[in-house]
Amino acid sequence: MSSLNLFNSPDECIHYKPLDGKFDYYPHFFSIEESDIYLKYLLNNILWKQDYIKMYGKEHPIPRLTSWFGDEGKGYTYSGIEMKPNNWTKELLSIKSKIEEKVEITFNSLLLNLYKDGNHNVAWHSDDEKELGDNIVIASVSFGSIRDFQLKHKYDSSIEKINIPLDNGSLLLMFPPTQAHWLHQIPKRKKVTTPRVNLTFRKII
Repeated sequence: MSSLNLFNSPDECIHYKPLDGKFDYYPHFFSIEESDIYLKYLLNNILWKQDYIKMYGKEHPIPRLTSWFGDEGKGYTYSGIEMKPNNWTKELLSIKSKIEEKVEITFNSLLLNLYKDGNHNVAWHSDDEKELGDNIVIASVSFGSIRDFQLKHKYDSSIEKINIPLDNGSLLLMFPPTQAHWLHQIPKRKKVTTPRVNLTFRKII
């Protein structure tokens, strides 16, 4: 095996073990060819919707598009937005199967986010809704533009923030107790002009 192939291996992993957290980053989990095919499929075949949140009595569009998939009855609520699952597609099941084989965890739901460009973002938050239980594992896949994924500790500002540029075809696994102690965000990046699709696989209890 050449050094180039080794460097781009789907098994290449960067381990993060900060205080109160644990996450693994696989930069090349999907090949460039796979990633481009999946990105094109997701952009053209997913029924994307614009959700709104209410602030100070007014509704505001969230700065990204979303879609929710899952097993029957696996709905989800976050920021006051109630989502009912669409039926799995064979492409989404294929992505899910590859992740499950790696982590030996079965996921039953999926939130997709479409960031059309660098103006689309998500603010600081944790994926800690009650439907996810206490031992939360999140598997996050990125296709398309590279976007910064930033994390900061909820309670100790002296702990250094973490920034991970999420590559096209990458997989980020967040393990317990990360959601209980860390916040994460995708900040705006004005220079980004192309789309990114993020898939976060979860297990609704």
